Amino acid sequence: MKKLIGKKIAAVTVLTLSLISTGCAAKNQPNVETKNATPIVESASVANVSNAVKPNLPNIHILTMGGTIAAAGSGPAQTTGYEVGVLTPDQLIEAVPSLKDIANLTTTQVAKMDSGTSNTDAVMVKLAKEAQKTLDDPKYDGVVITHGTDTLEETAYFLDLTVHSDKPIVFVGSMRPSTALSADGPFNLYNAVALAGSKEAQGKGVLISFNDKIGNARDTFKTSTTGVDTFKNPELGYLGYMQGGKPYFYNLPVRRHTNQSEFDIRSMTEDHLKRVDIVYSHANDDRVMVDAAVSAGAKGIIHAGTGNGSVHEKTLPGLQDAIKKGVVVVRGTRVPEGIVTREKIDDDNTFVVSDNLSPQKARILLMLALSQTQDIQKIQKDFNQY
Repeated sequence: MKKLIGKKIAAVTVLTLSLISTGCAAKNQPNVETKNATPIVESASVANVSNAVKPNLPNIHILTMGGTIAAAGSGPAQTTGYEVGVLTPDQLIEAVPSLKDIANLTTTQVAKMDSGTSNTDAVMVKLAKEAQKTLDDPKYDGVVITHGTDTLEETAYFLDLTVHSDKPIVFVGSMRPSTALSADGPFNLYNAVALAGSKEAQGKGVLISFNDKIGNARDTFKTSTTGVDTFKNPELGYLGYMQGGKPYFYNLPVRRHTNQSEFDIRSMTEDHLKRVDIVYSHANDDRVMVDAAVSAGAKGIIHAGTGNGSVHEKTLPGLQDAIKKGVVVVRGTRVPEGIVTREKIDDDNTFVVSDNLSPQKARILLMLALSQTQDIQKIQKDFNQY
């Protein structure tokens, strides 16, 4: 096995990850090749590891983005305050030797980032283009994307709306670093690769595989700051489970996604995306944050209101003035569940309503919608369909 980066992760990482790899010998390496890509956030050397391709196994390409799944701490009990993006793609795969039994793997390190502090629209665009390029290649059967959990749901939804393919696209991460006891990354990665290589996952849009559960990019969100069972939708539920390395689906996504989407990453650049800000409502709210967003150049505002998207009486004039300046306002809610229903205030002020999208996902959709139109009726239709 290749030497792990840094003395602090050498012994604990190998021991922790190998134990989780279901009794497989650490010396066994998967069928993996690594190709170089220009990392977005931080440059990193990528090694080449290759083994004989097994023709009976699916060919899965792993795009790595850093995050906790590639992180290392100072000891087995450290589960916060660790260094993200330490492990290389090869080291992630070598830590789960049984991957060689379920897929032929290749990797590209797209970024080494903390998704909570470094993710940007430009990062999402470049990742989506890399995923599209891979999926357009007939030799690949699916894509797995390792990503930090803080903004995983946003990136996943962006790809769900912009990448066109029926091949499985699976996001995965972890809540504990590789050096922690009971690190969740290795088994999450195993399940993600198994899911991406399955026929059952085809045509279902971008999926999130986490803690033996399968969620869809639109409805799944992070619910815990540190718990391993963090990605879920308590109200709408999961699409299914991973059990014994096999997917079991019980629900299907019904909103438009991937091949059904009108947004196409192949004809998109970062410059197409307009600035969209989120304004969070609260007691004693006013228009200060709305005015700040407009001054900063926002072309769209997601208003995360209280309850059913309520707008404070002191905030409403700011939103009305923003609309007069050509800013599109989406009335959403800070409440994690339920639909924002269309009311008289929306017709009176030409607001768009967010349906049941979270503010952060509504921002993604509005950003894409504004790349094509400023027509309020068309944008509302997008929120009704996606």
